[in-house]
Formats: sequence, structure tokens, C-alpha cells
Amino acid sequence: MPLLSLSGQRPTSLGLKKNQLTPCPNTPNCVCSQDPDPGHQIDPLTFEGTPKEAFAKLKTILADTGNAEIIQETRNYIYAEFTSGLMGFVDDVEFYLDNRAKVIQVRSASRLGKSDLGANKSRVKSIQKKLKKA
Repeated sequence: MPLLSLSGQRPTSLGLKKNQLTPCPNTPNCVCSQDPDPGHQIDPLTFEGTPKEAFAKLKTILADTGNAEIIQETRNYIYAEFTSGLMGFVDDVEFYLDNRAKVIQVRSASRLGKSDLGANKSRVKSIQKKLKKA
């Protein structure tokens, strides 16, 4: 349980629109594999095996983090909130299983503030490593 709760309002602009995740805002506290801006660009998650198996592994990884809560889930989309331990900051993280490209597109963004000190990028890279090991 965080000491403080700096969660902010849940965004209403998230979700898939024509198989695209929402581009990042003009702040450096967001990364997205589908964002054309190089400052926000991050590689999508790659995986071995079938897309269905990869998505199941991703859900297990999220459950094991201890600070992620899945808010919305469909067969090819997951929206989760990650809450920081000390201050209760919430980051909104989306995953889109892109069957055509055989990758999982990802977007991770802080709700509050401008800088995240690289936390969103680090989170995505950590999930990628865990997905490759799974």
C-alpha cells in the first residue's frame, strides 16, 4: 500500500483505434511502439511460440509483478495500471497483440508529471526480458 496516493484520473483516450494505440503526449514520460516520434519510440515485444501463448505468458508476468492491475482485457488487448510503492503514482500500460506483425505493441505512460526518470522505458524492457525467458 503506497504511503500517498497520487493516482490522478484514469485517461479516457486509451484503447485501440484502427489497431493503433494512442500516441504519446508531448512529455517525456511515455513510450509507445507505434508512436512515430523517435523520442517516444520503443520496440514492440517479441515472443516465441504462438501469439495466444505469448499473450497468456504476458498476463502471468503482469500478475507476478505485484503492482499491476488489469483493468480491461480482450482477446488481443490488455490495459493495466501499475502503481508505484512509495508515492502511489499510477502508470497506464497497454498491450496490443498484433497478429499481423507477430508482435505485442505496447504503450506505457505516466498519468502525472512530465518526467518519469525512464521508468516507463525500463518497465517495457523488463517485461520484454521476462517474456523471452518465459
